[in-house]
Amino acid sequence: MENHFPIRRILDENGNIVSPEYKGKLTEKLVKEFYKQMTRIRIFDRKAISLQRQGRIGTYAPFEGQEASQVGTAAALDPNDWMFPTYRDHGAAMTFGHSLRNILLFWNGRNEGCIPPDGKKIFPPGIPIATQIPHAAGAAFAERKKGTANAAIAYFGDGATSEGDFHEGINFASVFKAPVVFFNQNNQYAISVPIHKQMNSKTIAQKALAYDMPGVRIDGNDIFIVYFETLKALERARNGEGPTLIEAVTWRYGAHTTADDPSKYRDQANSINRRQETDPILRLERWMKNEGIYNEKWVQAAEEEASAEIDQAVAEMENFPPADPAAIFDYVFAEPTWQIQQQKEEYLKLIGGGK
Repeated sequence: MENHFPIRRILDENGNIVSPEYKGKLTEKLVKEFYKQMTRIRIFDRKAISLQRQGRIGTYAPFEGQEASQVGTAAALDPNDWMFPTYRDHGAAMTFGHSLRNILLFWNGRNEGCIPPDGKKIFPPGIPIATQIPHAAGAAFAERKKGTANAAIAYFGDGATSEGDFHEGINFASVFKAPVVFFNQNNQYAISVPIHKQMNSKTIAQKALAYDMPGVRIDGNDIFIVYFETLKALERARNGEGPTLIEAVTWRYGAHTTADDPSKYRDQANSINRRQETDPILRLERWMKNEGIYNEKWVQAAEEEASAEIDQAVAEMENFPPADPAAIFDYVFAEPTWQIQQQKEEYLKLIGGGK
């Protein structure tokens, strides 16, 4: 089955174009924006891990190594499209215009962190695995019923394809030709479970066959193929042709979360080698050098700009008004039950906030 779903790419590991039909579409402006955004989200990711280690935010889900998949897809969206991320897709959300402060608030346990900027249709990160997939199908179907040209994208990992919500969501989208792109980042591990132990299918893309939709398998570390295949799938969706399943084969260098130790179940030497061979930013950098458009001063300026933006967001997060402990009780029911009211009173008394 892998022969029927070969991994498509435009850019190889050495920065060479292997699909020359795309070469004319790669403008310097577009490529530099890709590089800038991938660098920006990698700096954010490393900063967030540091903040967690210092106890300044809670448990955090890193994504380093998956920058091409997140930036390439987000860059392909129109401003009025919907984004349905998982807890690991804040790089895509940042690229699509989410507030960095609010993303950090989310990782600090604040409900306010789920609120996107006005006008941005970014769903709260899906924590239960695959639950955002039916939501994306429903939102896309609603846009079709309204007669708009808006589409949706749903992100999920390889483990999500073993959940019922995955099959229910893509089946609904297929039946009703909902304008949605199902974007799988196949990191090859569902926490500690390698992909060959959680499914018998040779690829994730082939699962599209059962729902009569296109299934595409791409190199998730090649931002060019990610961007152009997502554009193609979105155009198909907007034209009323229904959903597409994209499997982006990638590799996350670090842990599942900061509470995880990947060395217990994965050979970390593999990650070290991949940094030198398949890293998405290094690959793009090699292409830019081959084309003579890589400029160290520009790169340094982009890194400094991103660092300053992130430091400002951290300051805003840490200066945000303290959470009201009563909020966790006040919004369980429209009218508090006596049990909830009793728990609230006992808790506030315990922390010295009430009688």
